[in-house]
Amino acid sequence: MTYNRIKLEFKDELAIIELNHPEVLNAISIEMLNELKSAVSKVSDPQSGARCLLITGAGRGFCSGANLVEASLPNNEGDNLDIPFSLNNTYNPFFLALRALDIPIVCAVQGPVAGIGMSLALMGDIVIAGRSAYFLQAFRNVGLIPDGGITWLLPRLIGFARAMELSMLAEKLPAEKALEWGLINRVVEDEQLAPEAMKMAEKLATGPTVALGLLRKAYWASNDNTYEQQLHLESQGQEKSSCTEDAIEGILSFREKRPTEFKGR
Repeated sequence: MTYNRIKLEFKDELAIIELNHPEVLNAISIEMLNELKSAVSKVSDPQSGARCLLITGAGRGFCSGANLVEASLPNNEGDNLDIPFSLNNTYNPFFLALRALDIPIVCAVQGPVAGIGMSLALMGDIVIAGRSAYFLQAFRNVGLIPDGGITWLLPRLIGFARAMELSMLAEKLPAEKALEWGLINRVVEDEQLAPEAMKMAEKLATGPTVALGLLRKAYWASNDNTYEQQLHLESQGQEKSSCTEDAIEGILSFREKRPTEFKGR
């Protein structure tokens, strides 16, 4: 597939997806979304060799939300916007594919992180923001409700009251405040965003990939599991991860007091 609105690059064991429509602050159109789905499918293929995914945005903003300029409007009075079709057939399968990835996800954001772009950014297991970044639940400004799974994520990340406030008032949340609230992991100067995100992603890409994949699935499941169910899930994860070459390498390197060389298997 030819990509016009994103870039996909494989750098050793790191996959990098860059939203690449800076003229509209990387607003997500159906074209871009289809390209994102294709890229994630390639990254998830074991043959790609990817052991970590880094998601970034070109230009001065990560993503300004959905591309409403390219969105289809009703032809006749009384017709409805066909948003549910797009969500059920395009957006939601994409977010579910991200959740199902067996490798860690790092998101590096700057400038506006708005609407569906905020939903995408928070799919990162680790989110690094440039100081210029701000987060905005812009849906109410166009008479819509939040989507992309954000109504599930936000209360779990920052609590019910703050999630309601962000969504109801649609006020900008600066990067520093987002860090204080526990929405993101780190804030760096904008000029340091790319190198810091790359450093983090490369560290994850050379880690114990099987264990990291099982780890992210365990944390996702923890929001809905009982304590007993989570203990059982951890046991299952340990059974799988303890059979890997990386687990043996980790234990041997600890015993031998030498640097660990994980192979991702």
